[in-house]
Amino acid sequence: MSAVASKVQTQDIVIDEVFPHAIATIWKALTSAQLIARWLMPPTGFEAVEGNTFTFKTNPAGAWDGTIHCRVLEVVPNQRFAYAWKGGDESNTGYGSALDTVVTWFLTPVEAGTRVRVVHSGFVTPKNDTAYRNMSDGWVKVLQRLDAISGEEK
Repeated sequence: MSAVASKVQTQDIVIDEVFPHAIATIWKALTSAQLIARWLMPPTGFEAVEGNTFTFKTNPAGAWDGTIHCRVLEVVPNQRFAYAWKGGDESNTGYGSALDTVVTWFLTPVEAGTRVRVVHSGFVTPKNDTAYRNMSDGWVKVLQRLDAISGEEK
């Protein structure tokens, strides 16, 4: 690693919640395209298979068309699910700046149900500060919807 690369500062969004649902129920919500569309965004080409690529579409900004490019990195049924999350454009500042991050879901059984921990890692500072702030709030809302959808799936 070069001296410049080692000086890159990153931030991670980490949210840890306990939901009163079985792990299998949460896993289904995390890995079903139809359910992901209800708690996050409609995915295109999604399959919970390592190496699979898929996209989400959000609001465009500047030179960015609003497409989030994802690739499934890890699938450990009922335990861990990770995917790359890339979007934005190098010419944008603030919303829509280039983003190259990873979203990892961890599921752990607990007496009250399932501990759900999501880590969205790799926000480069200061370039991704706007995305970090917006998505920190956004993931809290996403987890509330995930909980609600999981409650319906019992």
